[in-house]
Amino acid sequence: MVFSNSISNLFGKSPIRPLQEHMSLAVNCASLLEPFFEAVVATDWTTASDIFDQIVVGENQADDLKKQFRLNMPNSLFMPVSRSDLLGILAQQDNIANTAKDVCGIVLGREMNIPASLQSDFVGYVKSAIETCEKARKAIDELDELLETGFTGQEVKFVKKLIRELDTQEQKVDKKERKLRHRLFKIEEKIPPVHVMFLYNVIDNIGEIADIAERVGNQLELLLAK
Repeated sequence: MVFSNSISNLFGKSPIRPLQEHMSLAVNCASLLEPFFEAVVATDWTTASDIFDQIVVGENQADDLKKQFRLNMPNSLFMPVSRSDLLGILAQQDNIANTAKDVCGIVLGREMNIPASLQSDFVGYVKSAIETCEKARKAIDELDELLETGFTGQEVKFVKKLIRELDTQEQKVDKKERKLRHRLFKIEEKIPPVHVMFLYNVIDNIGEIADIAERVGNQLELLLAK
């Protein structure tokens, strides 16, 4: 993907579109966690490596767009949204892509095996975290509509509903994380300690992806309150 350095090409009438494009890139990185971990469960390291490469490409594209966004966004905007608010959302979105890449890098680098008794719950946990990111993307996709309506009316109610759904989904991820950690605790004495440590780390980071997605929604909610 090629991004123009032109301010007019990047922003057009507002910086909302590139922000939404950045979110799409970030969430696409997260969505690749599902096939990645399916390959890990199957111990198909060639496929896992190929998917990791796709995540790296997506994360690099997100970084490129992030840099252009920061460099080209005017210091003052003729919009009901501040520059700092948009940069805050951008930073959280960027963390989704970064964390997805980091998680896969750890697993691939160590060729980590997921214990058979955890595999079903683990893949379900990953899918749930991805769904949280997708819900955050849906909320961000409504930013342009919010601007058109002046952050008033039915559109605000609709976005608030999306944010509530996002919060609910993140809570589901928390429950799955607690269940998975407990199940790992029950069998950890049968696994090499270093491997156990890294498994907990991977579980934590997948949960962090869902937490970051929720923070994107929280920052959008703050915009609605201003």
